[in-house]
Parts: sequence; structure tokens; C-alpha cells
Amino acid sequence: MVLFFHAYFWVLKNPSGEALELPLLAPDRWVSFEPWAIYAYGWLWVYVSVAPGLLDRWRALVRYGAWVALMCALCLAIFWLWPTRTPVFDVDWSAYPRLAFLKGIDASSNACPSLHVAAALHAACWLHWHLRELGAPAWTRWVSALQCVAIVWSTMAIRQHVFIDVLAGAAVGVLFAWLSIRSERAAQARPPATAVAAAPAAR
Repeated sequence: MVLFFHAYFWVLKNPSGEALELPLLAPDRWVSFEPWAIYAYGWLWVYVSVAPGLLDRWRALVRYGAWVALMCALCLAIFWLWPTRTPVFDVDWSAYPRLAFLKGIDASSNACPSLHVAAALHAACWLHWHLRELGAPAWTRWVSALQCVAIVWSTMAIRQHVFIDVLAGAAVGVLFAWLSIRSERAAQARPPATAVAAAPAAR
């Protein structure tokens, strides 16, 4: 995590060129500015910790972390190679200290894809799959999905991202969720190494 933030802030401070301003689309006008949505935005850090917390094997946790690291690395590479920024919104940020703090630590070259959205969608897909595998009630998956929707909505409601960022981030998150879940299913289907080693001895 420390390594990620070092890389993240280095990329933000050292973009490869001038950041391209992204256009506003119709959905950006549909979502009103809601300062209190910062709480949903911050909930991501709790939400993304649930899926790995449900894993009961060390190797599964390592594989999960590796896929998340790859997803973050891809987004950082995009931020550096093709820096983008959101438009300047007509908001007096000094009236909202928490949002002003967030804007202050975040540079304007990491808009697209939204890593916040990518992380939320990746976690949501994993939770949907894992909760079903565990036989959890259906309502737990609905609660998870609603939290994901709230987090995604919050990125636009606090004007941290625009709709294009959200779409791109969702695509990245779903892609890496699909790849990582498929990989995890394949790993679970393989027999344990001890069983493979014991098979010749049993003959």
C-alpha cells in the first residue's frame, strides 16, 4: 500500500504531458453536487477490504492482491501516459473543507479511468461471486451492490470525476474482476500439490 501511494503521487506530480480536459456529458448534468457524498466516497476503503477478508487461504489472498496491484499499475500507467483532468466546476471549495482537502492532495492528471470506480466494481464483482460461493443470503449481495452504486455515484456527486471517467473505471474494474475470478476458479480446481505428490506413491 505504501509503495502504491508513492507511485501514485509521483505519477500525479510528474505527468508525461499536459492534462487533457474531459468533456461533460448528459449524465454529469443529471447528478447534482452533493457535498455530503464524500462519506460514500470515503467508504470505498472499508468496502474494498471486505472481499479479501473473506478469503480463507493465504495463497488466494496473495493472488487477489496481485490482481489488484496489476489493475492499479495499469491505471497509473494510463495516468502517466495520457493525463486527463476534470473541468473546472463552479464550486467554492473553501466552503467545504473536507472536499477542499481532497482536492488539495489530488492532482488534476488522474481523472480517467477512475481508479476509485475501478476498485469499487472489482470489489463488488468479487463479493457477488464469493458471497454466492459461501451460500450467503441473496440480500447480502444486494447490500454489497447498493454500496458499490453509492460509491460510484459519489465520485460524480462531489465533482471528483465525470461520467467518462466512471465508464472507463467501470470497464477496468469489471475486466480485472473477470480475469482474477476466472484465475481463482482455475486455481481452486487444481488438486493440492500434496495430493499430486501422493498419487504416484499410492500406485
